[in-house]
Amino acid sequence: MDPKSRIYVAGHRGLVGSALVRGLEKKGFARIIRYSHAELDLTDQAAVRAFFNRERPEYVFLAAAKVGGIHANNTYPAEFIHQNLIIQDNVIHSSWQSGVQRLLFLGSSCIFPRECPQPMKEEYLLTGPLESTNRPYAVAKIAGIETCWAYNRQYGTRYLSVMPTNLYGPGDTYHLENSHVLPALIRKMHEAKVRGERQMTAWGTGSPRREFLYSDDMAAACIFLLSLPEERFGALLGDDFPPLVNIGCGEDITIRDLVETVREVVGFQGTVAWDRTKPDGTPRKLLDVSRLSALGWRAETDLRTGIGQAYQDYLQRI
Repeated sequence: MDPKSRIYVAGHRGLVGSALVRGLEKKGFARIIRYSHAELDLTDQAAVRAFFNRERPEYVFLAAAKVGGIHANNTYPAEFIHQNLIIQDNVIHSSWQSGVQRLLFLGSSCIFPRECPQPMKEEYLLTGPLESTNRPYAVAKIAGIETCWAYNRQYGTRYLSVMPTNLYGPGDTYHLENSHVLPALIRKMHEAKVRGERQMTAWGTGSPRREFLYSDDMAAACIFLLSLPEERFGALLGDDFPPLVNIGCGEDITIRDLVETVREVVGFQGTVAWDRTKPDGTPRKLLDVSRLSALGWRAETDLRTGIGQAYQDYLQRI
């Protein structure tokens, strides 16, 4: 990519997409194509095809998706698989039809088996059963990887899939039930502090381990990958293995320790009770990021600093 490239960020208003736009603008890319959902419904095949024929982007970041935490995935499984399959199929197919040079499809670390060996390497994909609480979403994301791989093999496209770990940062959704664990904790802690409560309730046992990556770091990794010289980029797209790269920081933390860190950042003085009737989800999800590290990229934002910046974003926006 160069500063004059026409770059389409699908889902530019979300946590991932907004971070990608910030990262691209920081690097001097001025021709960023942005359409809101009201302007372009990505589940409308004809509208997506017309958009690509009209705008002719050279590069695409496919960050648009229906996302949520355990509660949302359990409550709306049909919506999660239906909407994500349609969105990614429409964008990937129209990208091929209009001659997009490179596409980067963003998935999620939940694509890996529930009992996956740790840390999770890219080659562990489809080696075991998925976590039941988010299986429809995971299957949709796996289908996206397969779609990119199939188009690369049949049509010679240059489509890469990346699997970020749990993300947080500016622009996140702080819904108490439907958001991911970290933003939900920020809101619950803040509201408990404001109300002067002596105790806050967290879901599960606190024992699962999770890896968290600041959204701007994730964006920097995505831009780094899509900007690689052709020889290095092409090496990620072999016919014999999925075009897949993990994006993470390579370190994880227990949910119990995460709650304590959020409590300190927010300044909540009370105690935390654990509701063991709520699901824990996958016991551990730590990505093996050796492939990305070997290319020369590493995360820069430590967890406590990132949570502090996310909390400031919550205070300013919510």
